[in-house]
Amino acid sequence: MTSLRHRRLVLTGSITGAVIVALDGTVLTVAQPTLQRTLHATFAQVQWTSTGYLIAVASLLVFAGRLGDRYGHQRLFALGILGFGAASAGIGLAPNVGWVIALRIVQGIFGALLQPATLGMLRAAYPPDRLGMPLALRTSAIGLAAAAGPLLGGALVAQLGWRAVFFLNVPPALLIGALALAVRVPPPLPTSPSRALTGLDLPGAGLLGITLVCLVHTLVALPAHGWTTTITAAVLVAAVAFAAFVHHERRTASPLVPPRVAASKAVASSLAILLAASAALFGTLFVSSYYLQNVRHLDPFQCGLQVLPLPLLMVLSAPASAVLQRRYGPRRTTTAAMALLTLGTLLLSRLDDTSTPLEAGTGFLLLGAGFGTVMVTATAVIVRHAPVDRAGVAGGLQQTAMNIGPTLGVATATMLLTYTPTLQSTLLPLTALAALGTLCAATLPAGSAREGNSQPDPATYPQEGASETI
Repeated sequence: MTSLRHRRLVLTGSITGAVIVALDGTVLTVAQPTLQRTLHATFAQVQWTSTGYLIAVASLLVFAGRLGDRYGHQRLFALGILGFGAASAGIGLAPNVGWVIALRIVQGIFGALLQPATLGMLRAAYPPDRLGMPLALRTSAIGLAAAAGPLLGGALVAQLGWRAVFFLNVPPALLIGALALAVRVPPPLPTSPSRALTGLDLPGAGLLGITLVCLVHTLVALPAHGWTTTITAAVLVAAVAFAAFVHHERRTASPLVPPRVAASKAVASSLAILLAASAALFGTLFVSSYYLQNVRHLDPFQCGLQVLPLPLLMVLSAPASAVLQRRYGPRRTTTAAMALLTLGTLLLSRLDDTSTPLEAGTGFLLLGAGFGTVMVTATAVIVRHAPVDRAGVAGGLQQTAMNIGPTLGVATATMLLTYTPTLQSTLLPLTALAALGTLCAATLPAGSAREGNSQPDPATYPQEGASETI
């Protein structure tokens, strides 16, 4: 099997896995009201179909990436996507909401195995200076899924019921999973003699998992219940667990997050950018949906059409960002993209009942162009600056930021709406958050890939003939 065919199969698997996860989240939002009525569930129970999944995913992503580094991303990818598809089929057959919640948690566990592997396989298959376009195609596919999800989900729910949105995942998951098991390729060779001897750092994984579980629970529960004793306890546990995690990582011989990744300024800045960008985007989108429906009195379908420039520009900007990053370098490309995202949020904060659809569309257009570019450039920096045998951990960190960020943004927007129920007063803090991400972008590597300044040490390149594939 040629190297070119390897890379095409890797790219196909990575895109398919990312799209299945993205599509699952968007269609579920559309299906939840019908699910609640059909299963006679409470609103809190329906919320746990999302919360349970999110907690399972966020708490396991980094450890799942470490498993991929240790046992091969192809294996983890196959296990993750087949398990995700099986859990989806189980949810579609679930007799009550309790089973739906339990199987959504199971689905989240397999989703955690799947997501870092989609990035780890790309890092193993492509040289660092050629990662931009594969990541761009992956981001464009996610944007298409975000655009098509509500429309496809709405049509399936209307014609076939809420169970159909879960059965939608099953055929592609089984097909790609079977291909991942059928194609046998030797795993990547270690880049250092110690690779085969390093442990999984189960104590570190447990401490980080506790931290993230408490953090996600706090972000989800705080807007709905306020500052309760339970939330206070969760915050304290998260702080203690994180402090213990940092102390443990500094002392252990085989840390969960390797020192080269943990100490990388480029990786830390990129994670902060992704966190700020996704929080600002999803918080703004959450608030804007209320504006479009309650102030402009649009129905859900008209609301979706008004927001359509966002996913469309996300699709278009992703391939362009790979070219821009190659020519101008990560720092200038990401700074400009974050500036667009900040400007889009600022424009949307100025909307009122006299604003035109063109004004709102321009704001969403800027959000999509900025976010699509940031997704590609920041992710490329994270993956490039990780050794190839730690690409799974880097992918897990990236996916963790992309799961925590939206939760943070929606929680912040919900609390702001409670105390300052105007569009401007709610979105201005999110604009400030996006501006903070712009400042972080100024610390990224300046050199373009052509100049070679952003490439890692050649010792971290995949060795010839050792690329993974599905």
